[in-house]
Amino acid sequence: MLLAILMFLIGAGTVLGAYAAVTKLPAVLAQRKLDRRLSEVTMGIGGPGEAESDETVVKKQKSGPLPVLDKLVERTNAGGRLQRLIDQSGVKTTPGAVVLIALVMALAAGVIAGVVTQMWFLAPVAAGAAAVLPFLFLTHKRTRRMHAFEEMFPEGLDLMSRALKAGHAFQTSMGMVADEMKEPVGPEFRKTFDQQNYGLPLRDALLQMSERVPLLDVRFFVTAVLIQRETGGNLAEILENLAHVVRERFKILRQVRVHTAHGRFTAWVLLALPAFLALALMYLNPDHMKLLFTEPMGRMMLGLTVVLQTTGYFWIRKVIKIEV
Repeated sequence: MLLAILMFLIGAGTVLGAYAAVTKLPAVLAQRKLDRRLSEVTMGIGGPGEAESDETVVKKQKSGPLPVLDKLVERTNAGGRLQRLIDQSGVKTTPGAVVLIALVMALAAGVIAGVVTQMWFLAPVAAGAAAVLPFLFLTHKRTRRMHAFEEMFPEGLDLMSRALKAGHAFQTSMGMVADEMKEPVGPEFRKTFDQQNYGLPLRDALLQMSERVPLLDVRFFVTAVLIQRETGGNLAEILENLAHVVRERFKILRQVRVHTAHGRFTAWVLLALPAFLALALMYLNPDHMKLLFTEPMGRMMLGLTVVLQTTGYFWIRKVIKIEV
């Protein structure tokens, strides 16, 4: 009974915490961003008789629900990589919040797995699998955001090329891309435009952009711009040709996806077939399937099946993944 009550409390706390994070955290982060922008605008407006402000132009990191945990994570070597992953994924959160969610999910999954299966050696496995889920979610969001950036990037290059042909400066063309393009191309160019507009050398701003967006096309763009600024040349024509090359790469990539569609379909079928077969057998012969849930050997076979199915799915994904 105590374990059941503890499991219920952990589950309820996890659900309530996730609901509060989804509903309250975006508004809190937006309010903090608004306050920070207002403080930057109003800084230095006071008269000569007023006291000097202690604020600086140093960029400050966002603080999560537990600032102490954020500081502890920042001191580790993995804190910087986690912050970079969050920035690339576009999720409005902090490394401390991600670590906290991972710990809560790991604790809840470990207790539930131990109570339900009565096999406590599975609790660490379930806890480890649950702790990885937030990081897999961030990786998935980063992958989707990078794919969206690749799709929209040629349009941004064309816009910059047209702006340069019209007589605008390169910095002005970046500002036009930042204003006209949607997420994620627009915000990334906005960061680069603001950085060089506030005094950071254009070379450093472009290099930081290539670090925030680790794509081959972005590295091509940064390299082309930096070489053109040193040696000269028609930058508008260079960007136009680069946009054409990026579009041709997408054509080849889509052809590769067509040729590997059979492998992806096979992976989904092999992953879904045991689950559908188990449901059918539970309907046709329930007594036969109950042995897998009531007997220790059956539960062990179920756990091994899940592990092998997951391994096979990722193995097939690795085989059919072709870099273009």
